[in-house]
Amino acid sequence: MIKYLIVFIGAGLGGGFRYWVSSFVQKQFPPYFPWGTLTVNLIGSFILGMMIFGLDEKELISPSVKLFIGIGFCGGFTTFSSFSLETFNLIRDAEFLFAGLNILANVVLTILGIYFAYLITR
Repeated sequence: MIKYLIVFIGAGLGGGFRYWVSSFVQKQFPPYFPWGTLTVNLIGSFILGMMIFGLDEKELISPSVKLFIGIGFCGGFTTFSSFSLETFNLIRDAEFLFAGLNILANVVLTILGIYFAYLITR
């Protein structure tokens, strides 16, 4: 039962932080592209990569911290469902270039976030 509570608290914090970061970033850029979602997906991927490659593989964190950060915080912080809805809305609005750019940027940049975390921790 404690594991569920750990994930629950992490997800709540991650979701709150996601809302703040996404809103802040979105206000800084033109509104025609979901910059906030891209930003949180990139940051979340990097955090997850740092945790797995920098801490977990080196056995520097407990399973509880791994649950809190990896499943809880990063799960609440990253926004794949928001990404999917925003991409659908771009397609629905015939913004095919931005839809393709959104897909490419979120997939490629978040994989790069994981990769950079891997490189940094090696």
